[in-house]
Amino acid sequence: MSAVDADAAGTTVQGTLDWVGILSGVGPDRDEALRLLHGMLLRAARCQVMRMRPVLGPVGMAVVDEIVNQSADEALMALLGKLATFEGRSQFSTWAYKFAVLQAASNVRKFAWRDREVHLDRLESLADRGAAPEQYAEAADLAAAVREAIRTELSPHQRRILIALAVDDVPIDVLADRLGTNRNALYKALHDARQKLRAHLRRTGHLADIDPQRGTS
Repeated sequence: MSAVDADAAGTTVQGTLDWVGILSGVGPDRDEALRLLHGMLLRAARCQVMRMRPVLGPVGMAVVDEIVNQSADEALMALLGKLATFEGRSQFSTWAYKFAVLQAASNVRKFAWRDREVHLDRLESLADRGAAPEQYAEAADLAAAVREAIRTELSPHQRRILIALAVDDVPIDVLADRLGTNRNALYKALHDARQKLRAHLRRTGHLADIDPQRGTS
């Protein structure tokens, strides 16, 4: 009986199996551990996809199954690539589930946006036209200042990212896929863009300077 079989015959596999040790090795024990792990990832991915199914629209179970299987496969590859980072602070299964949940959520969003156009260069009005006249005037003035800052202070790359993420609510993983980049790069560009906008709005008097004594603006 292999180590994996012996563990499975005893208590909970996820809680007692030396996943890192076995997956780092070779041979039939690793093959069996991969099979068990892929099954865990499939269950976690299916749970997440079903939770987000309304986002997919009117699709059949064949599409759901395709997303689930793709998510589990990709999560397995990502997990194996980061196997050495597992520190044992939680059960391995808990750590593994996160890979499947995140990958499934990303794949659902990508599927939902597959035929939707991402407008990367448009600037729409940021004022609330349902507000009272005086409130609308203030909002329109601020919106004009924000649009001006976006046009003059940001690079074309920062402008596209800000509009897509902050105005059009494009999921960040979808945008990363469309632009051929990654989430960290987009977060960095968005952070830099916001810093530039805040600095511009302070210069124009639309945003108060931060009081170092009070810690508020």
